[in-house]
Amino acid sequence: MLSAVCVFTGSSHGRRDAYSEAAAGMGRFLAGRGIALVFGGGHVGLMGKVADGCLEAGGRVTGVIPRSMVERELAHQGLTHLHVVASMHERKAKMAELSDGFVALPGGIGTLEETFEVWTWAQLGYHAKPVGMLNVAGYFDPLIAFLERMAGEGFVRPEHKGLLNVADDPSTLIAAMERHRPPATPKWIERGGT
Repeated sequence: MLSAVCVFTGSSHGRRDAYSEAAAGMGRFLAGRGIALVFGGGHVGLMGKVADGCLEAGGRVTGVIPRSMVERELAHQGLTHLHVVASMHERKAKMAELSDGFVALPGGIGTLEETFEVWTWAQLGYHAKPVGMLNVAGYFDPLIAFLERMAGEGFVRPEHKGLLNVADDPSTLIAAMERHRPPATPKWIERGGT
């Protein structure tokens, strides 16, 4: 069972209302399941929406934010707890420490970087926590197609591609993440794909 899930998502709202609705919905869903939200600590964009959705539904929300962002007045002021750290590296390490799993919602470069880092850590066996993507309105479809290409070209083992759970709704995604069992497969692929 997951007791705390880290959500990576955008500091912008994006161009579709569906993104904000999904972020708030994810926050409400986590609160309804008694799963604490861990996130980047900002009040802006989809980050703010997921936190507000969770808080409004009575959930627990922990933010982790670098001091430089607090000084720019980007920190969410209504959280259950806010960790202020010195750097982005500390931020990611703290979020990983506080979480039992990770979910990516639509976002930009930072969202992808954070998601790929925890997915890489899982591939290397540094943790056994599940990683997921909430594929809102097909946002991640091109990325998922590229991941298939990476596997097909022999750069990612199918078992490691399978470490990334993908679903269109929070209920299906969290259920898949709770069933997650990491494969006992080495990361390195030998010539010929074995």
